Parts: sequence; C-alpha cells; structure tokens
Amino acid sequence: MGAELSIWMFPAAFLLIFLGIPVAFSLLIVAVLFAFPFFGSLTGLQLYQFVGSVSSNYSLAAVPLFIFMGAVLESSGIGRRAFDALSMWMGPLPGGLAFATMAMCTLFAAGTGVVGAVEVMTGLLVIAPMRAAGYSKSLISGTVCAGGSLGTMIPPSIVIVIYASVAQVPIGVLFGAVLVPGFLMVGLFLVWIVIYALIWPQEAPRVRFGQHMPLGRKLVFTAYALFPPMVLVTAVIGSILMGVAAVTEAAAIGAIGAVLLNILYRDFGWRDTWEATVKTATVSSMIIFVALGGTMFTSIFKLQGGAHLVNAAVSSLDLEAAGLVIMLLLAYFIAGMVLDWISAVLICTPIFMPFLQSAGVDPMWFGVLAVIMLQTSYLTPPMAPAVFYLKGIAPPDFSTMTMYRGVFPFIICQFLTAAAVFVFPEIAMIVPDMVAR
Repeated sequence: MGAELSIWMFPAAFLLIFLGIPVAFSLLIVAVLFAFPFFGSLTGLQLYQFVGSVSSNYSLAAVPLFIFMGAVLESSGIGRRAFDALSMWMGPLPGGLAFATMAMCTLFAAGTGVVGAVEVMTGLLVIAPMRAAGYSKSLISGTVCAGGSLGTMIPPSIVIVIYASVAQVPIGVLFGAVLVPGFLMVGLFLVWIVIYALIWPQEAPRVRFGQHMPLGRKLVFTAYALFPPMVLVTAVIGSILMGVAAVTEAAAIGAIGAVLLNILYRDFGWRDTWEATVKTATVSSMIIFVALGGTMFTSIFKLQGGAHLVNAAVSSLDLEAAGLVIMLLLAYFIAGMVLDWISAVLICTPIFMPFLQSAGVDPMWFGVLAVIMLQTSYLTPPMAPAVFYLKGIAPPDFSTMTMYRGVFPFIICQFLTAAAVFVFPEIAMIVPDMVAR
C-alpha cells in the first residue's frame, strides 16, 4: 500500500506548484501529508531530524558566502567597466558586442555562481548599447540568456555545490571536471555568434569603441577593468582546485575579495553592502528551505517504497549503462523544465545514485552531464526560466517568441557539449587528472 501511495507524491507536488505555492513549501507539505500514514502522531518528531541534518551540512556552508560574493559584485560598477573594456577590443569583430557580452558572462558566472544573477546584471548593462549598435533582438536575447545560463556551469556554481553534497563527491574535483566542458560550451556559443554575424552582418554589425584612444591608455583601462576581478576569480577557483583551501574557505576569500574590490574601485557603500547582505539572507533561506523540502520529500518517497517501484521500472527496461545514463539525463532535463534547479537536483540525485553505482557509472562524469542538462532546461521553452528573467528587464518590444528564436541555436550548442562529454568522458576528467598529478 505504501509503494502505491508513493506514486502520488509527484503529482501532488506538481499540483501544489502549479497552484502557485512555492516549491519549497509544496515539497514540505507533500512530505508531511504522505509521512502521516506511516508515522502517525510521531510525524513531526520524525521529520524534525531532517532540519538538523540539512542545517548542519558542511557543504552548504559555502552557499551564503558565494551568494554574498555575487551580490556585492552585482551591486558594483565592475560589470559596466568590464563590458566597456571588452567592447573596446572585441567590437570590431563580427558580432563583436555579442562576443563581449559572452566574455563578460563567463567572467561573472565565475564570480557569482548564482543562476539568474549573471543574466539580469548582464542584460541591464548590454541590451541598450547592443540595440543602439543595430543588433537584432533575437541575437541579443539568445546571447544574454545563454550567457546568463553559464552561472549553472562555470564554478563556483551553486548547482554544482548542491549536486556534489547530495551525490557525496568532492566539490573541488567536480569544479575542475566542469571547467573544460564549460569552456567548450562557451566556444560553441562564440562559433554560433560568428556564423550569425557572417550570414546576417546587418543584424550583428561591427562597432568601434574608443578607436581614437591611444593604445597605452586602452591597455591601462583594460588592466584596471579586468585584472582585479580576474585575480579574484582565479584566487577562488584556483585555491579549491590546487587544494590550498576548502570550498567554504575559498568562498570566504571570494566574499572578502568582492568587498575589497568595491573599495578599490570606490564603489563601496554601506547601503549597497547592507542590501547585498539582505539579498544573501533571502536567497540562502530559500535554498535551505528547498533543500529541506527536497530532502524530506525524497526520504519519505523512499520510505514509502517508491525507490523499489523505480528500481522495478528501470530493471524492466533492461538497459545498458549508456541507455541508463541517457534515460536519467532525460529525467533531469524534464525535472529542470518543471522545477527549479535545486529541487531537481535534490529530488532526482538521491533516487538515481543507486542505479548509477550498480551500473558502474562514474558519478563525477554523470554530474557534469546532469549539470549540462539542467543548464539546457533553463533555456528550453515552454518553461525557460532564462526567458522569463530576460522578459522582466527587456524593453516591451522584445516578444517571447523572439526570445525563443534567439535561444534555440544556443540550446543546440548545449546539447552538442553534452554529446561530446558523453562520447568522450575524458573531456570532463582533464583538469581533475592534471591536478591529481
């Protein structure tokens, strides 16, 4: 009876989500309701233990620090200066402003780790100058959305931190594993931008910013705009990969470094710092609540016998390891379209890990593929959270269909990246193997 009851947990959760109840509370409500037939009057006491286990999870301690780092950088003028410097050098290239936008997104994805923050910050900075230069709305939309999605893929991504903590794999090693696939994806994005600019040059014109500025002054401004944030990003990620600092320690370095950068650039203000602190507390609380709801949900699902049902269903398919991986990645992709990425990771990962272990699949390699799938679902219609983030900051004449058309080629690039990592797993292990030597 319990196993049959567990089947209804997912429809019940989706119903509450579609009714407008926040994901965290939807998962908590369903977990409590379906735990009651099992525990009765002891339900509250039994579920309370999850509060302690989630709140004491050491891996999650890095999350507020990375969020604070991103919030401080987001409130500063670092993004504007970086875009000006990159546009000055890349503007004369085909699709140069889109190049500069993607480069800035890559830099700030490594500086924030928060999905959505990169996209909103970048969109507010680049939409106006790209429109003024004559860029098409579809290319602007696709570039900003795809660049913003890199916050999922480029370390110190919060998605990776959550996955690693649930899958019980080293966070630092997983950070290294996603680096080469992440930059491969950025490379494919840039290839599409060049192709677009060459086929439709009038929709991605070359521009020349600061052409009358002396070379020496250009170099000084570029170093001033880009060198300090690159040092910060390198210090955070490099200290983790080299084993100099734990993830939480590196996150603390990033948080302090972001404040020092604001002081260096004279962007520091107590009000902005307070707002960044409030934002950190708000986003961190949301993540912890979702983590708590997801942990309770999957635990009750397993307790009710749901894991046995899933095991029986998967076993009946008699899939080889490759087929199993593809099926589980498809589940991640669908979950990422319906749920937020934290919920997708917290619900799917504990259920899928036993199958991966029995099939001898490397959880590190699978983690890279899972992150790519979640990132791709972030762009994929009809849900496409990236499009709705952009819709909130874009001018009124940017239609949803225009945005969908803009992101479609970048979705293809993401699937190509996933296919490359699937066929050549060594792509994901280049950096971890180098660091281990």
